[in-house]
Amino acid sequence: MTALADSTVIPLWPEGVPDAQVGAPPEYIKDDRVFNVQVPTLTLLLPAPGTANGTAAIICPGGGYERLSVSNEGNGMARWLTAQGVTCFVLKYRLKEYGHPAPLRDVLRAVRLVRSRAAEFGLDPDRVGVFGSSAGGHLAATAATLYDHPLGKTGHELDAVSARPTFVVLQYPVILMEGPFIHSGSRKYLLGPNPDAALVALLSVDRQVTKDTPPAFLMHTAEDASVPLENSMAYYSALRRAGVDAELHLYEKGPHGFGLRTDLGQTSEWTKRCEEWMRSHGWLK
Repeated sequence: MTALADSTVIPLWPEGVPDAQVGAPPEYIKDDRVFNVQVPTLTLLLPAPGTANGTAAIICPGGGYERLSVSNEGNGMARWLTAQGVTCFVLKYRLKEYGHPAPLRDVLRAVRLVRSRAAEFGLDPDRVGVFGSSAGGHLAATAATLYDHPLGKTGHELDAVSARPTFVVLQYPVILMEGPFIHSGSRKYLLGPNPDAALVALLSVDRQVTKDTPPAFLMHTAEDASVPLENSMAYYSALRRAGVDAELHLYEKGPHGFGLRTDLGQTSEWTKRCEEWMRSHGWLK
């Protein structure tokens, strides 16, 4: 994993991690992925001096709620976005050791924290986006749909700050939690082996879309053998029904987890399409 200065790491829960597991084994890195997150953090990555545009991106790496692909879908995503003037916060969120609602609490606390400290970071509090890949895309979509859910609050004064993202960007996201197109690992590690129907419905985020859900940009590929593109289609369809602005790009080529690879032809152009979408809404200036 790319080394980052300690000064850039911001604790999510300085008052104490909710429901912290006493005596849990330590976090570790294997095959360039982070496992067993016990202390959620945000890692701040800044644009070059003089290029920041006031937009923030909270980045949720994927990994099936089992691990975090921080280098590929975290720091790599941040390098692209900081080059566009976006101030980035890579989220290290809790995983299977906790399950729901810990990841939801972590992402909503991240939005609240960044928004509450917008002036300190030189940000517009009305331009806080959440980016997510794979299971991180599911987490970003839960932020977009469950931003005011009671399970996302802990009683801290920051609960009073809006956790609704201004927009979300979802790269080959997990969306569905039942049916033939689910990613079984994400469902198992988030909800457990035998979740009740109400929990499955709650975390099937396409069902939680309303007219107040923030705009979304989605991309997926037909070659994705891990998370079928029907996930993105389901979320996009829900946004359309609710009258929410959204843009969906489906590509023929590209495996799951390709991140920002540049050797996939037109699929690798998805970042340019995303930049165009963000610029059209005023989030890239």
